[in-house]
Amino acid sequence: MGDANQRTMRAARFDTVAKTLTVTDVPIPKPGPGEVRVKVKACGICLSDAHLIDGSLPSPLPVVTPGHESAGVIDEVGIGVPRWKPGTRVAIAGGKPCGRCAKCSNGQPQECLDFLIMGFHYDGAWAEYVVVPYHALVEVPEALPFEQAAILADAVATPYAGLVDRAGLRPAQSVGLWGIGGLGVHAVQIARMLGAAPILAFDTNEAARARALEFGADVALDPRAPDVRDQILKHTNGLGLDVAVDLVGANVVLAQAAKSLGRFGKAVMVGLSPEPIQLGPGSVFGVRSQELLGHLGYEKKHLDQLVRLVGTKRLDVSRSVSATLPLEDVAKGVERLVKKEGNPIRLVVVP
Repeated sequence: MGDANQRTMRAARFDTVAKTLTVTDVPIPKPGPGEVRVKVKACGICLSDAHLIDGSLPSPLPVVTPGHESAGVIDEVGIGVPRWKPGTRVAIAGGKPCGRCAKCSNGQPQECLDFLIMGFHYDGAWAEYVVVPYHALVEVPEALPFEQAAILADAVATPYAGLVDRAGLRPAQSVGLWGIGGLGVHAVQIARMLGAAPILAFDTNEAARARALEFGADVALDPRAPDVRDQILKHTNGLGLDVAVDLVGANVVLAQAAKSLGRFGKAVMVGLSPEPIQLGPGSVFGVRSQELLGHLGYEKKHLDQLVRLVGTKRLDVSRSVSATLPLEDVAKGVERLVKKEGNPIRLVVVP
């Protein structure tokens, strides 16, 4: 396996024209000013990686190394990097501000207009080493395994940011979560941690519904059931949901979520869909003062918060890593995730 004294490392390279994913030898990258090189210890496989590979979420690069849910050990620091030292255990935020747009150039990178996503706009961590800006790092305590730290950087952080900040979910508010996969399982746990009540989970898969209950949902329903609306009203004292979250990314799901809202309710799109949005009569949305909110990813502060929450056992993600596999088998891992073989929460590559 790779050693920084060697000149090459193994990396999974996706050719965006030929649509091929190949694990091959590439030069070990050098950190530039303000950058660090991390020896990757774990990197998750996400459905957005599968969407990169099938072409539905394209990369602007001709060839790119995917992987945006990663953790490892700092191997080398570039010029001008404060505080960070080789040997430090870190998780890596899966994106960075562009540094060039009107907001970035005006000193507001947290409001970047052209945010760059790791593994799409620049090389990610399906590799033995990855180079990232130092401000993407968060230190990981010894007690938190790398596999768990890695998945915080999307599978947990995206629903966390969606519920905490975008939806502003508060204690005792009712919440409906559609799609109890990699994001949805964590959304259930986060909603529980925030004190949401009741938590209604929706999934067409019976095993996913059972898992929702195991992870803290109060009710798990099949969204295809003819009485699903009556069930929602029954469990919310006839009021409808305060917050309804589409974690799937399908208009039929979003429409059902929106129709389940009570007055002043919020529908949040965490799953992304290329389909046109159709929700039914606009007058209902207006008269009932409801909101439809788009959501993408998370901010660095959310990853910092999650490392603290998991490190202090406020949140437990120990059941979330369904399997680990070597980098050479990453394509098989993507296939397993797409086909839902074994109903995985997260599969993690260990380079």
